[in-house]
Amino acid sequence: MADLFSPLRLRELTLRNRIAISPMCTYSATDGIANDFHLAHYGRFGLGGAGLVMVEATATAPEGRISHGDLGLWNDAQIEPLARIARLIKAQGAAAGIQLCHAGRKAARQRPWHGNGPLGADDLSLRGETGWPLVSPSAVAFGADYETPSELGLDDLAEVIGQFTEAARRARAAGFDVVELHLAHGFLLHSFMSPVTNQRDDAFGGDFSSRHRFPLQVVAAVREVWPAGQPLFTRVSALDGVDGGRSFDDTLAFCRELKLAGVDVVDCSSGGIGGHSASTARGGGPRGYGFQVPYAERIRREAGVASMAVGLITEPSLADEVIANGRADLVAIGRQALFDPNWPLHAQAALGRNDPAEPFGSWPEQYGWWLNGRQKIIEGLA
Repeated sequence: MADLFSPLRLRELTLRNRIAISPMCTYSATDGIANDFHLAHYGRFGLGGAGLVMVEATATAPEGRISHGDLGLWNDAQIEPLARIARLIKAQGAAAGIQLCHAGRKAARQRPWHGNGPLGADDLSLRGETGWPLVSPSAVAFGADYETPSELGLDDLAEVIGQFTEAARRARAAGFDVVELHLAHGFLLHSFMSPVTNQRDDAFGGDFSSRHRFPLQVVAAVREVWPAGQPLFTRVSALDGVDGGRSFDDTLAFCRELKLAGVDVVDCSSGGIGGHSASTARGGGPRGYGFQVPYAERIRREAGVASMAVGLITEPSLADEVIANGRADLVAIGRQALFDPNWPLHAQAALGRNDPAEPFGSWPEQYGWWLNGRQKIIEGLA
């Protein structure tokens, strides 16, 4: 029976355990280029024992950035700073992944700690810029203080596909093991899928098949350029959680198509197509520990594709139960990993998976020999 610390093989990649660090935006890049903050931030998760460390949402185009501080992979100058991060993660025994994203109509915002509003002169990092054009499947604004986006034409769609494939090629050049495509949270590709935001009357709007056609084209194009031996992930919103939005049955049908397109793991989140309060699961129901695990469980069982569970998985016992009972193939730890970058190592101890004679043997050897010595001193004082 699998457990949290059993290896997982995906194509030619073997993860040392079932713990992933969820992609979490840090909004700290300049012109899309990673810096020393990113190196330290992601390196510590590799040291902390995760099986897979996912780098945050990385824009496929300048106008696809959520904020001015987003990472990017739209030009070759952005490759080596990310390659440095991937090398550090992999040197610690973890796999390195990266999430590719186009923010669509949710782009051009201030960083969260600057208010998350429209870009303006009060954001001192903008160097006089005021934003960039918003694009979407239809001219529907995300909210009252968002600009109305331009509807993408057919030539624009081909350009977006090229942006995703070129970003994937650069991710490969940077040495990443996993690429995840962001098809959730109201960003561009999710906007095509939802009837709330897609009001087109051409081949890319209307019924279920038409609304999902363009995201599937992006997935297929990336799968074609991404190495056959390396896994492809997608993040989906399991349901929109708003009136007239996508249902979970829609997501199940879409995930079956994702599997046929060569997707190896579906990362199961929810909502984001419209506003949501902190008390709800992105518009889909009450929050609670592991509140999105049922989505991963049903997608794994009913769509027949491996899944990753996310959403307030904070305790090792819950994470282990999810894997042991076949509810998901991976668990993603997010904010809890910010609080405790060594969460995987602490989870291993909490679950009794350490060698009693050398409880810190699974830690990096530069730490473990010190900590084992400390343990013996403490035992001698008892």
